[in-house]
Amino acid sequence: MIKEQYKYSDITGKIIGCAIEVHKILGTGFPEVIYQRALAKEMAIQGLHFAREFEMPIFYKDEHIGIRRVDFLVEEVVSVELKAVTTLEDVHLAQAINYLEAYNLEIGMLINFGAKSLQFKRLINPKFNNNQINQNNQLNQRYRQFEN
Repeated sequence: MIKEQYKYSDITGKIIGCAIEVHKILGTGFPEVIYQRALAKEMAIQGLHFAREFEMPIFYKDEHIGIRRVDFLVEEVVSVELKAVTTLEDVHLAQAINYLEAYNLEIGMLINFGAKSLQFKRLINPKFNNNQINQNNQLNQRYRQFEN
């Protein structure tokens, strides 16, 4: 599954385990929101702390230009974007990576429940800025208000 030397592998490994359980029980064919609700239940059972449909600000040249809701922000550090499509395409991957960059999160996951076999990708933000602490502290304060 996930190699232990990867950052947050304990968290991403649990998320994948939860997604496998949801896919095993529900199979394919449901809209994304059904998988999102089921995954929320499973992650809560497994003791993961998360915020569902967490609103995250989007900035352009340090100016706030809008918001985007990430499907899950898990343990304050891993974004999870869900899909329920037959095949993951490059545009889905690009979208998930763009969210990581926009939110300055280091690690994310893209999970697809729509294929016959569960598909998941662990994502790393190539533009992660470790020095952008202030923005992440504000994000973490908001996370604590909205977690499950």
